[in-house]
Amino acid sequence: MSDSQSFDAISHYLQKQHVLSVCAGKPVWCANCFYIFNPQKRVFWIMTEQDTRHGALFASDPQVAGTVSGQPKTVLLIKGVQYSGRIRRLEGEEQEQAREAYVKRFPVAIKVSAPLWEIQLEELKMTDNTLGFGKKRHWRREE
Repeated sequence: MSDSQSFDAISHYLQKQHVLSVCAGKPVWCANCFYIFNPQKRVFWIMTEQDTRHGALFASDPQVAGTVSGQPKTVLLIKGVQYSGRIRRLEGEEQEQAREAYVKRFPVAIKVSAPLWEIQLEELKMTDNTLGFGKKRHWRREE
């Protein structure tokens, strides 16, 4: 399967989910965040305060990794994505565009003033047991 076909399948899955884990720093700390996935830019947008433990870690070291997964009741239905990338706080017009998309998906966020962050994805690996136990799809950013 080509990188493009793998990315399309992974993208389809990511657009159906809404919570990711994101891990950063040394020592490593993880958090769960609601997200928007932008397949054209190949990024996640998340909202969190910079003064949270994970927000402070993002500011000191932009390398992050994490997961997106559902909660199936049987191993044969497991689907999930592992990712790595670099995170940055959005500002100006970029933040306005991301906030508009974020609020559209999560209307309650209109009342929240927390900044938006962008995770530029470097690598995605999806496990999809519905295609056979342990079936994997891979995508890497080529730049």
